[in-house]
Amino acid sequence: MGTKGDGIDVADGEIIAGRIILGIKALRDHLGCSLHEALDVYTTRYDQLRRERPADFSTSHEDYWKNFYS
Repeated sequence: MGTKGDGIDVADGEIIAGRIILGIKALRDHLGCSLHEALDVYTTRYDQLRRERPADFSTSHEDYWKNFYS
């Protein structure tokens, strides 16, 4: 795939809004990768956005992932 998720912004709206499944789908469609690879890219981008734009998130890190099981 060649990227870890840094700079891939196609799912930023979904990531910030906490729409994890929709964000993973957007990344998978955009990159043409597997579900697992899309999840890896999502989490990398989530971490980057959380560092760079913490005020954009309305929940804590723990609450963000609370009901998501992979």
